[in-house]
Amino acid sequence: MKIIAADVIVSSPDRNFVTLKITTDEGLTGLGDGTLNGRELSVASYLADHVVPLLIGRDPHRIEDTWQFLYRSAYWRRGPVTMAAIAAVDVALWDIKAKAAGMPLYQLLGGASRTGIMAYGHASGRDLPELFDSIRRHLDLGYRSIRVQTSVPGINAVYGVAAQPGVDGKRYDYEPAQRTPLPAEEDWDSRAYLRHLPEVFEAVRNEFGPELPLLHDGHHRMTPIQAARLGKALEPYDLFWLEDCTPAENQEALRLVRQHTTTPLAIGEVFNTVWDYQTLIREQLIDYVRSAVTHTGGITAMRKLLDFAAQYQIKSGIHGPTDISPVGMAAALHLDLAIHNFGIQEYMQHGALTNEVFRQSFTFTDGYLHPGEQPGLGVELDEQVAARFPYVPAYLPFNRLKDGTVHDW
Repeated sequence: MKIIAADVIVSSPDRNFVTLKITTDEGLTGLGDGTLNGRELSVASYLADHVVPLLIGRDPHRIEDTWQFLYRSAYWRRGPVTMAAIAAVDVALWDIKAKAAGMPLYQLLGGASRTGIMAYGHASGRDLPELFDSIRRHLDLGYRSIRVQTSVPGINAVYGVAAQPGVDGKRYDYEPAQRTPLPAEEDWDSRAYLRHLPEVFEAVRNEFGPELPLLHDGHHRMTPIQAARLGKALEPYDLFWLEDCTPAENQEALRLVRQHTTTPLAIGEVFNTVWDYQTLIREQLIDYVRSAVTHTGGITAMRKLLDFAAQYQIKSGIHGPTDISPVGMAAALHLDLAIHNFGIQEYMQHGALTNEVFRQSFTFTDGYLHPGEQPGLGVELDEQVAARFPYVPAYLPFNRLKDGTVHDW
């Protein structure tokens, strides 16, 4: 079998996606997700201009060899654009291999280790009544684990609170990357946040009881000592995890956080290789790996990363909001089902237009996801529908402190 074509398809149903479609001489096709939120065209160009010419004529079954070739032959390694492009190729090749075998992809990864994949949803509100309503809506949708984000008194806009209007005046329940010519500016005050958040979780626990798994995303906005303070303050409320409490490029910083709190820590949605995790995993400074299949070199690389984490009893928590296309989500679900050290899967449901473009076999029932039993990933792309939704420039917001300093958002 040989690769005879590889097409990069950029479409914008609900939001921008980059999809790679690989075609073989035997008529099999495979899909890969190369979406990089706010920088989609960088990956599209990397694929179309630099990677696609290298794929023509290659054997699609040689997945490991192709991965190593794309990673090592460029000389310039790592980085989100490179790793998202490699991920798109890798996932598309796994899709082809599983279709050729007549099996759902998870069977080629060793078969199912569980019957379903526990998912968490995103609840948020500008005040407690609105937050409680959002939690109840997510419970009604079937979620059994909930991420809690809330506005903070004195801060105009906080990422993750859907009810806040964007710069266009609309709620951004679906996607915080707003379709504007320049990124929106938001504000931030760490001290106000640290004072407010424990009160929010106390109220949520009083309203919904001790059994509901609760998560929170700090979105890299705290220093290590601030993160340690928050983790300690949240201990009475038994969080499933505190996510991205501090920028973890400085992996040693998590030692300080770990010294002061037993709140479980999840890190890594902005990471893209195993090298970003070496200290964090080896010293057991985190409890959950948050990388996305789409941004971390695909299934081949993520499987190795999670096998490494398993040696230290660290579990998966794969990134999965709507900046991951249904192709990337399906790839994550097949991996989730197969690995032993699965923890939880982020799942933000895509919009109706996206579901027209990407026909999916995965299901969500009673709080659990399943990738389905169709051969391959179980996702097909309707190119005619995709063509109706051309790329639209969109930017994620950014933060400034009260004195005007640019801050992590």
